[in-house]
Amino acid sequence: MHAMRPSLLDPLFAPVTVLDGVGPRLAGVMAKLLPPPEGMDEPRVVSLLFHLPHSLIDRRNRPGIAFAPEGAIVTLQVRIDRHQPPPRGNRSAPYRVFADDETGEIALTFFHVKGNYLEKALPVGETMLVSGRMEWFNGRPSMVHPDHMVRASEAESLPLVEPVYPLTAGLPPKVLRRAVTGALSRLPELPEWDDAPLKAKQGWPDFGEALARLHNPQAALDLEPDAVSRRRVAYDELLAGQLALALVRKRMKRAAGHARTGDGSRQAKIRAAFPYPLTGAQERSLAEIATDMAAPERMLRLLQGDVGSGKTIVALLAMAIAAEAGFQSALMAPTEVLARQHATTIAPLALAAGLRTELLTGREKGTERTRILGGVAEGRIDILIGTHALIQEGVEWRRLGLAVIDEQHRFGVHQRLALSDKGDAPDVLVMTATPIPRTLVLTAYGDMDVSRLDEKPAFRQKITTATVPLDRLAEVVDRIAAAVEEGQKVYWICPLVEESDEFPATAAEDRHAALAKVFGDKVGLAHGRLKAAEKDAAMAGFREGRTRILVATTVVEVGVDVPDATIIVIEHAERFGLSQLHQLRGRVGRGDKPSTCLLLYKAPLGETAHARLAIMRETDDGFRIAEEDLRLRGEGDVLGSRQSGLAAFRVADLEAHGDLLETARKDARLIAETDPELSTPRGQALRLLLYLFEKDAAVRLLRAG
Repeated sequence: MHAMRPSLLDPLFAPVTVLDGVGPRLAGVMAKLLPPPEGMDEPRVVSLLFHLPHSLIDRRNRPGIAFAPEGAIVTLQVRIDRHQPPPRGNRSAPYRVFADDETGEIALTFFHVKGNYLEKALPVGETMLVSGRMEWFNGRPSMVHPDHMVRASEAESLPLVEPVYPLTAGLPPKVLRRAVTGALSRLPELPEWDDAPLKAKQGWPDFGEALARLHNPQAALDLEPDAVSRRRVAYDELLAGQLALALVRKRMKRAAGHARTGDGSRQAKIRAAFPYPLTGAQERSLAEIATDMAAPERMLRLLQGDVGSGKTIVALLAMAIAAEAGFQSALMAPTEVLARQHATTIAPLALAAGLRTELLTGREKGTERTRILGGVAEGRIDILIGTHALIQEGVEWRRLGLAVIDEQHRFGVHQRLALSDKGDAPDVLVMTATPIPRTLVLTAYGDMDVSRLDEKPAFRQKITTATVPLDRLAEVVDRIAAAVEEGQKVYWICPLVEESDEFPATAAEDRHAALAKVFGDKVGLAHGRLKAAEKDAAMAGFREGRTRILVATTVVEVGVDVPDATIIVIEHAERFGLSQLHQLRGRVGRGDKPSTCLLLYKAPLGETAHARLAIMRETDDGFRIAEEDLRLRGEGDVLGSRQSGLAAFRVADLEAHGDLLETARKDARLIAETDPELSTPRGQALRLLLYLFEKDAAVRLLRAG
């Protein structure tokens, strides 16, 4: 995979065990903090370069014993007076060493001292520099286990300013610091890849110097997001991401597309069979898609629409355009539940227009699978709906012209490419019900044009949202009982499948058991650990009304459509992210009855949780919710990106560096236009940048051409 990585970077891509003092055990501990690349057990040296300190300890503060404030980290020059070991046989008592300066006396306190090491380290009568955190007990100053103790004659060995790094259990700060220093020493002299006028205007140092400054800050200001060194490296990270996307886009555009235009006949039949008129936003998005499809370049468009804004019908009309032009379409969904749901929604409308649809997931086996694959290869199937089974070996298309990818953030760029490589340079339409703030659209989808469905269809019902503390659970159950009597259906969402020590949340299974005592067999259960068939049966039972209450984990978050469900209860709502709460809420309000979302929370609420629930009560505008979510949580989590392959940034921070993102995007597009093979001197340097930030997939694309 890395055969083409320039040998200049080899010292940085070695495993951390090449560093002094880092053995296999420590490397294993570091792996918790710095996740190693796939297929490796330990992190690489380069990961340490981007593991930046979050604060610093300033040991230049030397107030004297009497003036050292409680809790402050100070450095004191003291004379060692006397040692007071603990009484024999009392291992729990501390060992104290008393010392003084001209302002007063201090007790240096140690626990579990072995042997006579303190007598050697702190000899009576010696003048010492000790540095650590001050504590005052009953007016008496003490310092427990000082961080540093050096003879005054060796003062230069005391680090005056010490960076503080994020750590993990079992990794001492000094060991990590030594490893980072070792990593910096392996950084080779690299050519400049940033645009010279930009670098001069921003006053940025060279890349190596910027990293050295970030790891050796001289003042707290050096670690702020707007410090020049931080901005320099943040820009490099953003540029690497934007350049990778621009090259992907360039390649997809370069595989020249086809102009696909339809005569409108199939579209007209679908519109006639669809019971509602399209909203203005749907008409606008469809026109943008049709224009892209009619152009000779390939379409690469993101269709963003809030829960219930009607993305599926827009996608189906796009598939009708493809069919009118003589092409097939694929619709890829992240889960089997969602793929089946799409098939149920789309099939009758497609049939009305004479379009043949089939479903392909991991569950279609044997003759059934062979029949479907044959239909696709011979062109008898117009629309194939499925999970990532669509991109596996053996699926051959006669003329794939449009690939629709749903809930894109659950698929990586690679899967997007794998599907678009299947056909005859197909157009790609990506849909997401997670409204994404504009800055994130740029980082995750910088290579796409965006259409937004920002109106709700007229038939969608308003959802009333209320927050209820968990100690009023009995009232909630009574309210549910009344609703079920009236024939309504209820989702009850729990954060976890079963009780665990880590999260004392009432698990789905326990909640199911408790509600079954009240409602008997009217309660179903669906969670991710059930077999697919059991989960489907639970969903079907709820949809068809055999059960009236569905207790579930977040498996129902995406795409489950039960129009007569009117109440959703979300237990421990304080544990969910805003966008996820909004997604879940969108499971109700799909029919013609007003709906309710009850957010049960455990008091007392923290500040962020409180803000989250307040926003949920105030608005049902998914785009506003996404912006708030970004503000409250930071970009790392908004897309559930821990799982989604949208890596959170290591150095850049979107709130602080949003201006750099725009610059990086423009720069990346310009490079992709003027030097698409990265063959100029700057292009060669940019290849190094892509490797450093592990965007090698983009470099592989260059080679694959």
